[in-house]
Amino acid sequence: MPEAHPKLAASSARGATVRAEALITSRFTARFIDVTGNTRALANLAGMRRARQRGRGVEFDEVRAYAAGDDVRAIDWRVTARSGTPHTKLFHEDREQPILVAIDQRPAMKFGSQRCFKSVMAAHIGCLALWSGLQAGERVGGAVLGAVDISETRPRRSQHAVLNVIRDLVREGTPRSDNLAPHPSIANLVEQLERIARPGTRLFIISDFHDLLDADHLAPLRRLTRKTQIVAISITDALEAELPRAGYYAVTDGDNHSQLDTGIAGIRESYAADYQSHQALISRRLRELRIPLLTVRTDDDPLRRLLTVFPAR
Repeated sequence: MPEAHPKLAASSARGATVRAEALITSRFTARFIDVTGNTRALANLAGMRRARQRGRGVEFDEVRAYAAGDDVRAIDWRVTARSGTPHTKLFHEDREQPILVAIDQRPAMKFGSQRCFKSVMAAHIGCLALWSGLQAGERVGGAVLGAVDISETRPRRSQHAVLNVIRDLVREGTPRSDNLAPHPSIANLVEQLERIARPGTRLFIISDFHDLLDADHLAPLRRLTRKTQIVAISITDALEAELPRAGYYAVTDGDNHSQLDTGIAGIRESYAADYQSHQALISRRLRELRIPLLTVRTDDDPLRRLLTVFPAR
């Protein structure tokens, strides 16, 4: 097997636009990682003592006549009453762990000062998880949180599921200036995920989480943790964490233009402190829900960052 770390190709997560060719090609890179596995590093991010393997329970198989030694708790009382003789339920081990990936492509993600926009990095991380899950034999699907609505692909064991998600990412991953309409929230995304995620699913939520702490946004997330194993991946940019050195800078959101003066006394320190405080609060809230949070910057290599918490193949 190829060595996973030193021989990896340079990241193809570049630019301001999500491109289908790069996301399709990432299926070759995905062979180096197993996103269905657990590691101590992942457990530590969630505040757990050890890695837990969820979604690996049992499913109902059949009913047969009760035999001495069978667990009385498994007696099927309806069949017993109907037949007049004791019957018990049999179960078999369920080894399925669907992979569901939710990727934020709202206007706030169309930003980046280094190698690529946050939206592009989120798309690459998400597709690595999808291809890796499919190569592990799992059903895969996704949801793309766009500027106006949420596109979903129900999990299935087919590369067409990944290609459908890529199609939605390309559509939403192009920067646009028509950003005046209200955008769906993280809460809207999580509520939709509640409807399509089956128990035992490993769910990746990839966003900058700028609105995670808004009122009532954590409630649907708390419900979702009861039936899925969530991994949160926060996409950040260096310019969000620290303002550039003192000077005047032209800034725009695509519609409006202004100037930023970073030479005002104390502004850079105050800005950095506010950012760190906000990120720490997001981490604390997710940790309270036992949700691991992995931070990925726009100048990171997506595979190398994932390999810090998921096992290599």
